Amino acid sequence: MELAIVKYNAGNIQSVLYALERIGATAVVTDDHEQLRKADKVIFPGVGEASSAMRYLQQHGLDTVLKDLQQPVLGICLGMQLMCAYSEENNTPCLRIFEEKVKHFESVTTAEGPLKIPQIGWNNIWSLKTDLFKGVPENSFTYFVHGYYAALGEHTIATTTYGHSYSSALHRGNFYGVQFHPEKSAAVGETILGNFLKL
Repeated sequence: MELAIVKYNAGNIQSVLYALERIGATAVVTDDHEQLRKADKVIFPGVGEASSAMRYLQQHGLDTVLKDLQQPVLGICLGMQLMCAYSEENNTPCLRIFEEKVKHFESVTTAEGPLKIPQIGWNNIWSLKTDLFKGVPENSFTYFVHGYYAALGEHTIATTTYGHSYSSALHRGNFYGVQFHPEKSAAVGETILGNFLKL
């Protein structure tokens, strides 16, 4: 099986490669259009800022390539957000693979005090749907680092609450996205990555 990781200016690529290695998989890191089209599976990671990442994708024709892919594609963190319709981060129109919009966390005060933004750390995922979460128990904990979130919508396949509920995973056709970092989410993350490779 040929697994490709999209190479662009906002990828957290090394930690994804290490996580794949731990489950016995290897991947090629590429921005070559043909290589991405030919791969059996594609991972679209991301850490950074939405507008500059989208600009880079457009300048390199990767926005068109990504939307046209027919094989299973997994967006991670910013990668998932860029697959949404629009991000409030610098008013950025995104790939519109998912119709959900990406919003900035508002300051919320809880009984423990104000929520810290960005959300950094472990939080649970629930209302899990699709084979991406096969063998993953409800309310499993995964690792998050983000100040923006995808709203709940028709493509939501996992939910998390931080101040309010939002989409921690999305699915439409051959496209999947997770807001958390499976590569940093211990055994649960490895199960999810393994499930993606089996889709």
